[in-house]
Amino acid sequence: MRVDLNCDAGELPEAIADGSQEAILRQVTSANIACGGHAGDAQMMRETIQQALRCGVAIGAHPGYVDRANFGRIALALSSEELAASVYRQVVALADIAEGCGARIGHVKAHGALYNQAAQDRAIASAIAEGVARWRKDVVLVGLAGSVMLEEFRAAGFAVAAEGFADRKYEADGSLRPRRFRDALLHEPAEAAAQALRVAKEGSVVEANGAMVPLKVQTICIHGDTPGAAQIAAAVRHALEDAGITVQALDG
Repeated sequence: MRVDLNCDAGELPEAIADGSQEAILRQVTSANIACGGHAGDAQMMRETIQQALRCGVAIGAHPGYVDRANFGRIALALSSEELAASVYRQVVALADIAEGCGARIGHVKAHGALYNQAAQDRAIASAIAEGVARWRKDVVLVGLAGSVMLEEFRAAGFAVAAEGFADRKYEADGSLRPRRFRDALLHEPAEAAAQALRVAKEGSVVEANGAMVPLKVQTICIHGDTPGAAQIAAAVRHALEDAGITVQALDG
């Protein structure tokens, strides 16, 4: 049994500077790097790519709504063409910097509100795929396990990876519990590790009201901006490996 362990990265300049981001990267196998939309700039992208290379971590693009004030977590009203063009610009911005660092982008994962909308809205998912396709199609598109976004990505001709979350609560329909609820995030490393292990071994999670929700995944996410993310990442990695699960990048 194998699973990829990914984190969102390149979002917090202080985490890049103080070493806490690199501490997370040492525990994961893939990094989704902000492309200047919801967060990040050219220097942050470059430094994050360099950290990922030092840690032997696969590199992916993490486009979101261009709304830095709300960290890309508020839905914007964009046409399909506007959304596709925005995704394209963000992915290309990261790809150009990655090339200069001698790195290659192997996957793309949408961020925040864009990700959550695409999980339920086929038109938005299709626009994301169109934006990436304008750049390249030989990459993996990451999406919420069991959601329509994976269906749309496959229909567009992409390889896909179904994603689960170690540090987020779920609803009964398999969607992520909205962040407006106080219990939406799992802050305790042991709790996140237990959820990741359940997802990897049993193919299920416990939703907010205690019921079991089936969840078949290829990759598990840890949010880099969650308080204590480095400790959560270490606990999750150790739990998976102690259970005999191989933690390996999607293209590894």
